[in-house]
Amino acid sequence: MPSRDPLMLDATAQLQLLHAGRIGALELLEAHMSRARSRADLNAVIRLDTQGARTRAQGFDERRTAFVAAGGDIRELAALEGLPMTVKDTFDVDGLPASAGLKSLSTRPAGDADVVGRVRTAGANVWGKTNVPVMAADWQTSNRDYGTTNNPWDLTRTPGGSSGGAAAALAAGITPLEIGSDIGGSLRVPAAFCGVFSHKPTFGLVSQRGHVPPQPGWVAERDLNVIGPMARSARDLRMLLAILSQAPIAAHAPSANLVGLKVGLWIDEPAFHLDPQVRARVLGFASALAAEGAHVTPLQAPLHVGELLDVYQTLLMSVAATDFPPRQRARTRRLRGWAKALSSLGMTPPWASTVLACTTSHAEWLEADNSRAVMREAVGGVFALHDVIVAPVAPVAAFPHDLRPYERRSLRMSDGARIPYGAMTQWIALATALGLPATTVPIGICAEKLPVGVQIIGPAGGDSRTLSVAQAIEEHIGGFAAPPPLKPDAD
Repeated sequence: MPSRDPLMLDATAQLQLLHAGRIGALELLEAHMSRARSRADLNAVIRLDTQGARTRAQGFDERRTAFVAAGGDIRELAALEGLPMTVKDTFDVDGLPASAGLKSLSTRPAGDADVVGRVRTAGANVWGKTNVPVMAADWQTSNRDYGTTNNPWDLTRTPGGSSGGAAAALAAGITPLEIGSDIGGSLRVPAAFCGVFSHKPTFGLVSQRGHVPPQPGWVAERDLNVIGPMARSARDLRMLLAILSQAPIAAHAPSANLVGLKVGLWIDEPAFHLDPQVRARVLGFASALAAEGAHVTPLQAPLHVGELLDVYQTLLMSVAATDFPPRQRARTRRLRGWAKALSSLGMTPPWASTVLACTTSHAEWLEADNSRAVMREAVGGVFALHDVIVAPVAPVAAFPHDLRPYERRSLRMSDGARIPYGAMTQWIALATALGLPATTVPIGICAEKLPVGVQIIGPAGGDSRTLSVAQAIEEHIGGFAAPPPLKPDAD
């Protein structure tokens, strides 16, 4: 094995080692599995296909040896040939059905989700599943069956959710690539909390089939939800998105030119919460962009944020309610009358607005969908003036584990202020509700020694744009940094 730890290299660099014969697929697999064992304190990987993965790795090593002996060009090997990787446990993997945090779902027969089939076709060796909250429905990663996943920067804090196991595994060198999903920040929040990269694609760019939720066997594309790559570099995001995508995406492309790049900095939003430490880090990043020649200008809210959040809640909760157990659905429907009565009196406490969103009628959904279309047109005017929007991902950095009932949770900011737990929806609402691409980039460490990330948001279909900007940021300003210190690998 090369003297430099290959597990902290990005996937592209690991593939170069594999294809050059400097490390074997089986050796690399064993190293990743050993790292997972030595970082059991993270509880990131919760299900394994150890023997199957070893057999596949041996097969790759044999094929590569024969291929080289026959004079083959290693550039003709499959894009991910021999690369070990894990997959978020909301995706069906043949032999490892998606549990979505519930062991009861993991016993059913299932083949590969579409995206898992795509990475397998590209040569990836899927050896494990990473932890998620129950039905992927939290900004923390914990469930009764598989336990709580910890942040590699601070074990007392969450790695985010719902792709928390994936982000923790990436940051700790347990896996070089992951596939996540995002309906409420589930790609972006864990990436920001753990200091890695993610890409939330334009809605519909990547197939959702084989993702749980919705219930197993569901065929229709679920509103708002997207599937996307997670990695330790922007170039890896592009490579993996090209494999996952149902539309042409260049696997390799030059980074954007930061000189003259028109950046709208969306950070001053009176209706949204933002921790002073996170704000300071984002402003420092904006200054670094300007020093590289970008035109960074303050951006007022691109649309009425109150309406945005109302529409997002209606669309999101009408989807989420389909996953409720029958008893919870019935109880929510019984509460609708009370919620409507309070609303008619001009009093809508949080529980009532949630009930109304969960019990949305088809006519109400159509109204929300139309409002979304109007907002999507309005935000198009912003992208006529700016190449990208840069915004925070979350109002805070990674917060301490808090597994109390939702209604009892709150978030503590560094100045001591308490804000509602639901404030986690604020900064992620724009890209999700309008189906826009958003690439999350790590931008450094705040005063609490925790990572901070930003979203690079682009117009619908502008995935290549946000990825190329992310790549330029990584090259000129900085990118992934390993969380110190990592424990030594187990023997």
